[in-house]
Amino acid sequence: MLCAVICRDKPGHLPIRLENRAAHLAYIEATGIVAMAGPLIERGDMCGSLVILDAESLGAGEAWAAGDPYAKAGLFESVTVTEWKKVIG
Repeated sequence: MLCAVICRDKPGHLPIRLENRAAHLAYIEATGIVAMAGPLIERGDMCGSLVILDAESLGAGEAWAAGDPYAKAGLFESVTVTEWKKVIG
């Protein structure tokens, strides 16, 4: 099942994102279920994340999001995990 994880950073938390970026990327590599990922950008600055997971279930996607070092560092204002259907690309 494909899941979209859509995260919005807390305002003013870019330093937290930058401090935890290496751990976040290592988590992506180690877990092996990320199909696509990248930061959301506003006014030239990273302000959130979009991650597409190939997970066993929605619950597995939610568990992945909760284990993300960004989430553990308190970076996010909001996190949404929802089933996603690839149509193009």
